[in-house]
Amino acid sequence: MKGYYISTDTSKMDVSLIHGLIKDSYWGGYRTLEMTKKTIANSRCFGIFNENDELIGFARLLTDEVVFAYLMDVIIAPVHQGKGLGKILIKHILNLPEIKAVHTVALKTKDAHSLYESYGFKTVGDSEMWMAMDNAKYD
Repeated sequence: MKGYYISTDTSKMDVSLIHGLIKDSYWGGYRTLEMTKKTIANSRCFGIFNENDELIGFARLLTDEVVFAYLMDVIIAPVHQGKGLGKILIKHILNLPEIKAVHTVALKTKDAHSLYESYGFKTVGDSEMWMAMDNAKYD
């Protein structure tokens, strides 16, 4: 990941850029800037930055760190797509010890099923969008 780093420091994150990326996505077109700010304030956020400290990607997570985690808003700026940065961001989040310990990690996607399947996610029931990964170790 030479030239890039991941941070959870939301004060470094360009909220206007995040909002623009999400607003242009198929899932976030309804969100206002205030809604985006509220989602950031109430989530665990991850930004991927270049060596110039420019935000180039974003993801957020809701979790109780025991039973459930919900991965959302995974997005990379179009000019930086195709470099594997989204994969780096997802892998970073899923490899956090507190997330590896969560029983179920879930997400919704319309078009990235094969990407998430490579991390162990499976389609939930007959859903076209819900996917989940079961980390539970039952005795």
